[in-house]
Amino acid sequence: QMRLVESGGGLVQPGGSLSLSCAASGRTFSAYTAAWFRQPPGKERDFVAAISWSGDSTKYADSVKGRFTISRDNANMVYLQMNILKPGDTAIYYCAAERAYWGNFGRADFGSWGQGTQVTVSS
Repeated sequence: QMRLVESGGGLVQPGGSLSLSCAASGRTFSAYTAAWFRQPPGKERDFVAAISWSGDSTKYADSVKGRFTISRDNANMVYLQMNILKPGDTAIYYCAAERAYWGNFGRADFGSWGQGTQVTVSS
């Protein structure tokens, strides 16, 4: 079982930046596609960004394109750099992983999840 642990959440003012990290263990992370999802208060958990196992391909939700950047290292970390943050970005952010997957990026397509980290964008 892949274990994922997120960190880096917090409170930030509108227009600010925040960087999230996700540390993986338990499996060969380099064989897994990694993704970030988020769940605003009272809403569904939605796809934010994904990066392929090789790091060559990325995909973003339209709402974050041009503001968020997903990246990974050659070991066990995946990151989400979030810039020009808006109050609508407030949510619990979850790291997810699935072996060698590149498809629709729905919640059901990922089998491993972290516990989430809170991001609050407010003045």
